[in-house]
Amino acid sequence: MHSRDELRQRAEKVREKKATLGPDIDLGQFDDAPVPHEYLADEELCQLPEEEQERLIMAGLDVTEKGRGGTFFQKDTTVIHCDTRQEGVEVLPIRKALEEHDWINEYYWKLVSVDTDKYTAAAELGLHDGYVIRALPGSKSIYPVQACLYVDKDGLQQNVHNIIIAEEDSELHVITGCSTSPHTKSGVHVGVSEFYVKKNAKLSFTMIHNWAEDMLVRPRSVGRVEEGGLFLNNYICMKPVKSLQMYPTTHLVGKDAVARFYTIIVGAPGSEYDVGGRIFLKERGDRAEIVARTISNGARIIARGHLIGEVPEVKAHLECRGLLLNGGVIHAVPELEGRVDGVEMSHEAAVGKIAQEEIQYLMSRGLSEDEATSTIVRGFLSVDIPGLPPQLKAEIDRAIEASDKDVM
Repeated sequence: MHSRDELRQRAEKVREKKATLGPDIDLGQFDDAPVPHEYLADEELCQLPEEEQERLIMAGLDVTEKGRGGTFFQKDTTVIHCDTRQEGVEVLPIRKALEEHDWINEYYWKLVSVDTDKYTAAAELGLHDGYVIRALPGSKSIYPVQACLYVDKDGLQQNVHNIIIAEEDSELHVITGCSTSPHTKSGVHVGVSEFYVKKNAKLSFTMIHNWAEDMLVRPRSVGRVEEGGLFLNNYICMKPVKSLQMYPTTHLVGKDAVARFYTIIVGAPGSEYDVGGRIFLKERGDRAEIVARTISNGARIIARGHLIGEVPEVKAHLECRGLLLNGGVIHAVPELEGRVDGVEMSHEAAVGKIAQEEIQYLMSRGLSEDEATSTIVRGFLSVDIPGLPPQLKAEIDRAIEASDKDVM
């Protein structure tokens, strides 16, 4: 077991190294000093300014907490609200977990390596906080837990580490949002997330990003799924961001384990996205799926997908579809890697534009050209994600509807 001192020593060795994926960020240009905020009780959440509440709901956080099983809310470097409303689910800040619970050491930096790059190093050396969400063995969450990482201070480097655990035979749903306040222009978000799905457990994790146009975002995440486990990992980004680079990885380490990645991105002019996912299938009966829908409205988008079959009798599929509306670049990079006989893996990738005959058909049914185009775009972004609870599906549908005018 690595001590915090050993972790920090490893992090120090890479803290100044240039990043190998995505545009390199000079972290020295940003401020990572603590930013204190007062803790908010339940009723005080509803008293936040209306403009701020609108930013939060666009990232999936409902201050009324209706239809939510718990809430974690971090503003800048400070946790300002944390509670749970359902039996069998724990929600707590990671700094508190590290101080008070020995069991967290079994999970902290066990999937993501602290010396992966300068960003993982920053998350350890300058850790502000983050959340631990844990479903106890056999518990079945009815409502999703909501978590929000919010940047209010302009020019801040926010460093967080999150750990999500679905214990054996449990079911856990999480909706997490990252957002900035209406006046925030720029900053850096560095986020490390580690996902543990135990035997016969189910975890659905939906992330919605709603950043400012000059935000730089560097998530780093790894998941581990045991026998019979199911991990649904959904990512939605419908708003501008200066630069986003992430490549989440999941290891299916037990028989009949399943992982599904779904990504929906609408790229605004001047935004850069280097996104994707990688899944290792390590035991017989494992299944994996990576589905991406990307729209470039003048953005540069690299959509990656990598499936690795290490044993026979595994099935995996990769689907990447891109739509160019108003210029920009979509670069699809699908990879299939079969390492033994008996794997069943497939992929399809396509990048194109809206067919004029489709627009004309809808116009003949009474829609204007803009309405026809909007209808086609919504249909393109509508991805059927099996296994989602109704509350999360509603959040995804709402995000697509809310971004419709921005897309057009």
